[in-house]
Amino acid sequence: MNTLENQVAVVTGASRGIGKEISKRLASEGAHVFIVDINQSSLYETCDALKGEGLSVEAIVADITNEQSVQELFTCVKEKYGKADILINNAGIIRDNLLFKMSSEDWENVINVHLKGTFLCSKYAQKLMVENQYGRIINLSSVSALGSRGQANYAAAKAGIQGFTKTLAIELGKYNITVNAIAPGFIKTDMTRAVADRLGISFNELIEVKVKQIPVNRAGKPEDIAQAASFFASPDSSFISGQVLYVAGGPRA
Repeated sequence: MNTLENQVAVVTGASRGIGKEISKRLASEGAHVFIVDINQSSLYETCDALKGEGLSVEAIVADITNEQSVQELFTCVKEKYGKADILINNAGIIRDNLLFKMSSEDWENVINVHLKGTFLCSKYAQKLMVENQYGRIINLSSVSALGSRGQANYAAAKAGIQGFTKTLAIELGKYNITVNAIAPGFIKTDMTRAVADRLGISFNELIEVKVKQIPVNRAGKPEDIAQAASFFASPDSSFISGQVLYVAGGPRA
C-alpha cells in the first residue's frame, strides 16, 4: 500500500526502537523518509538496513536541541525535495530518579530533548508545511504524562508535549496541517530495558510485572506505535487534530 507515495517525512530519534519502526512503516507506505539521530554509527547502521529492504531513506545526524542544527536539517530536506509533509517528533531520553536525588542537569537534559527538540523541529517543519498548505505533525508523549514515580522530568516533558500538541493544532489547522500526539504505554525497547537496569531487575521480570497491569495482557511493541503514527500521517486523518492517542493496551486518560 502506497498511501504516502511521494510524501516526505522526517523522523527524529530514528536510529532504533520506536523511531526506527515508524521510519520503516512510513517508508514502506511510499514516503521518502529522513531518519534523524545524534548517534551517528547507530543511525547509519539503521539507514543501511532500511535501504537494504528497498526503502527510500536518508540519514541526517543532528542535535535537535541546537537550533542551528535543526535549521540545517530542514534546509537539507527542502533542498532535496522542496517540502516536508510529515514530522514525527520521537527523539527522547530518560534520566530517572526520585525528585530529591534528581540533578539539575538530568532535569534540563530531559526537558531539552523532549520539549525544546519538539519545539525546534516543529518550528522549522511547519514553515515548509505552511508553504505547501499541507502537513502532519505527530508528537510522541507517554502514559508517564499522567504521573510516574521517579520520572518527574520525563513526566513533565511528556505532559508538556500534550499541551504543545493541542496549541499547534489550533494555530496550524487553517493551513491544512494537523497536529496529534501518541502516548505509548509499556513498549519493549532499549529505553524500557534501561528502566529494568535502574530498578535492579531483569528485563523479563519488568515485562512480567507490567503485563499484569495491561488489560490486553501483553507488552507493547514498536510496531504498535508505528501503526498509530501511520494513521495520523495518512491523508485520511484530515479531520483529526489536537488529539492524544494512548496506545497502552487499555484506557489511560
